[in-house]
Amino acid sequence: MVIRKATVHDLDGLHRLLTQVGEVHHLGRPDLFKEHAKKYDNEQLIELLNDPKRPVFCAVDENEWMMGYAFCMFQQHLHHSVLTDIKTLYIDDLCVDESCRNQHIGKALYQYVLNYAKQKGIYNVTLNVWGFNESAIRFYESCGLSVQKIGMEQIIE
Repeated sequence: MVIRKATVHDLDGLHRLLTQVGEVHHLGRPDLFKEHAKKYDNEQLIELLNDPKRPVFCAVDENEWMMGYAFCMFQQHLHHSVLTDIKTLYIDDLCVDESCRNQHIGKALYQYVLNYAKQKGIYNVTLNVWGFNESAIRFYESCGLSVQKIGMEQIIE
């Protein structure tokens, strides 16, 4: 397995995994997430892949078949009235192909992101995870992440 920056040659793999993520979200919260929906279309993906502020990393096998990805973005709150202006690398999405789970690919991707963040002088790495996604929560906790903040809701019926 090799972890590297994703390129336009990886679009098929990215779309395949984005479909899997969309399905997990739809099954977990069909009231919020549409069925058969993907977060990005081809044009949006190409734009992301060319944006240095939003690095996308992928784990591929010896045949360049995508086993997982991590979509990231740099964040900083300069001159904010309350927040310090630390540099954060936010993981917008991390996915391992369903057929490749339990092979430590997710941990390798996360460690790659951490190392990348260290090289860039980043203060912290953050992400959001949906409350229904208990396996993802356990995975992130096993990687050393802890709760920073909690989003809450009350559905009005």
